[in-house]
Amino acid sequence: MKSVDELTNPTTANLADELSLIAQAQAGDRSAFGELVSRHYEGVIRVVYRMCGDAQLAEDAAQEAFMRAWVSLPGFESRAPFRSWLYRIALNAALDSLRRKPAEDLDDSEESMLLADGDQSPEAAYLEKEQARQVQGAIMTLPKASRAVLVLREYGGLAYGEIAAALDIPAGTVMSRLSYARNLLREQLIENHLETEQSYA
Repeated sequence: MKSVDELTNPTTANLADELSLIAQAQAGDRSAFGELVSRHYEGVIRVVYRMCGDAQLAEDAAQEAFMRAWVSLPGFESRAPFRSWLYRIALNAALDSLRRKPAEDLDDSEESMLLADGDQSPEAAYLEKEQARQVQGAIMTLPKASRAVLVLREYGGLAYGEIAAALDIPAGTVMSRLSYARNLLREQLIENHLETEQSYA
């Protein structure tokens, strides 16, 4: 089981190991590709969920992303970060899923995406779920271009250069979109918090 640090800050050994798996998968080794899927599944599901805001849609989009990755893998060039390449495919799969499904059908519940904490009181669990719901609701109000940058940075753990590679945009654009997204998200959350307080007044 790899730690979060290993996943977000891979060592030279880990990178070499991943490159070996990629080469094997490019040669048609499905078990090697299965290992790549296992390593990146949690990151992909986080990214697609935050982009589309629906647990079932995220699950479907993640599966679609890995199928697309398998088909496109022969064209992958190892000088590009694999994670950036994969997340770009995942973002496109999430956006395609959103286009196919009407917004009113989306499930705004995070029940299936949150890990239950057995030590939490019912009140604490409710507040955590409500906070998560508000954060996701605010993320969904962001323009798609800004949302993609925020999601890759905050939930995908990508560095600016990796985000630039994933979205094929300059690093300066990444920083400006991220700043815009964070400011807009902060405003939305402040407004939502005030509305929540007023509803209980």
